[in-house]
Amino acid sequence: MAGKDPLSSGQIFIKLLLLSLVPTLLPHGVFGSRVKVEPEVSSYPGQTVNLRCAFTDTTGIQLTMVTWIYEPKEGERKNIAVFHPSFGPNYPESPLKDRVSFMENPANVVNPSIQISNVRMTDEGRYICEFACYPSGHEQGATQLVMLTKPQNSASALTVEANSKATVVARCESLNGRPAATIRWVTTANGNATTLSKPGQDNTVTITSEYRVVPTAADNGKDISCIVSHRTQTVPESFQMKLKVQYAPQVTIVGYDNNWYVGRTNVLLTCQAAGNPVPTTVLWKSMTGDMPDTVQVKDNQLKVLKVDEAVNTTFVCEVKNRVGIGRDQITALVRGTRLPEKGATTGSIIGAIIGVILIVAIIGTAIVMFRKHRANKLNGDGPPKHKPPPPKKNNTAVRPEVTSTNLPASEEYLLQNQYYGTQDAEPVTDLDAYNDDEDNIGNEGPRVHYHAAAPSGWDDPGNGEAPPFYERSGVESHQGTDVNRGDSFISSAMFV
Repeated sequence: MAGKDPLSSGQIFIKLLLLSLVPTLLPHGVFGSRVKVEPEVSSYPGQTVNLRCAFTDTTGIQLTMVTWIYEPKEGERKNIAVFHPSFGPNYPESPLKDRVSFMENPANVVNPSIQISNVRMTDEGRYICEFACYPSGHEQGATQLVMLTKPQNSASALTVEANSKATVVARCESLNGRPAATIRWVTTANGNATTLSKPGQDNTVTITSEYRVVPTAADNGKDISCIVSHRTQTVPESFQMKLKVQYAPQVTIVGYDNNWYVGRTNVLLTCQAAGNPVPTTVLWKSMTGDMPDTVQVKDNQLKVLKVDEAVNTTFVCEVKNRVGIGRDQITALVRGTRLPEKGATTGSIIGAIIGVILIVAIIGTAIVMFRKHRANKLNGDGPPKHKPPPPKKNNTAVRPEVTSTNLPASEEYLLQNQYYGTQDAEPVTDLDAYNDDEDNIGNEGPRVHYHAAAPSGWDDPGNGEAPPFYERSGVESHQGTDVNRGDSFISSAMFV
């Protein structure tokens, strides 16, 4: 055919050779992938286990036989079940004899699944489903059978004595489990753990873990937890404990203030002790020999009734428990006179002074504000309560001559309350000068000065004259006489 070069005989030979080598060069897994099995199956002892196996694609393949092989973790491989399309199933001698069978009845070579009844812990291992195929040969798939046994877990804290060597203070155990459990520790104690594994009964595993520390008195009572994880448990099992470290009593004498002076009374010393187990005995001693006569001892307390030269000694307190003895001592120094008491610190003094100054300043400010407010109220500062109208500027008016002889008494009184005068300048209103104090009271009656709304040139009324009604409280106002239009007059004040 035009456009293409014909293949040479050598090239054709090479291609045919490569095609013939393809089955040999392909990995075993390519054909093995057509065998469908479960990678892993788990079971508890006494149960029935199903091991499934199927050949997924038989195109161009002829299945001649299928064999199940048991491969234990340790030991030889053994055939446990065989099926031939012509001869049927067969179960060779094996540890699973009479407990293994094909699931399909009748069995078939395409789906040769098996089941194992009453499984044992020793049945754990690898189970291989192997097909004899023509023309490809053997193809297989494997399932791992995992036997499970829930372990018995426990933990305990060991009672130890404080020492300088690493000691086991807690132990945790996972007994007869399958597969092996894992153990971890949680604690604030400074130590480390060691874990051992050993075979248990019926192909199980026992795990033991120990926690070691150099025990001290400070470790007593610390929290420590053992946490066990296993495949059969939905959540890890936790054991919470406290370390038990026994130690000799730790003793401290309290109450001495370095101020024992001659004549002081009822001085008390207390012997405080902590130990595990609890201290049982307390003993007071004096380094100079016998206890002074003025000293009384009761349990862990030593009381000096009266200080004198006899108590100028060293007192020792010894406390004992099962582990050992602890002691403490105090040397009393008897003084001739009492030491002065310590005063307040500089910081306290400064703080107190500042506090007093602030309080005085606040009080002073409040007093000043109160007095100012009261003075303003008394002096009438602020807007006036009423404002009289200013007088109107008029021409010079002549006061008519009226005598009291030809007027009735009521009209005479009105004339006394009216005042007319000339006004040459503009009236000046000084509201701020108004003063409503009536403090000047003499023998002649109250004397009131008038400034607010008064025209210039006006004089204060005499004692016999009546003030305007807006300056007289409690006095009834009277209407003055009629004034002709054009005449000068002063209107009566009114409140605003």
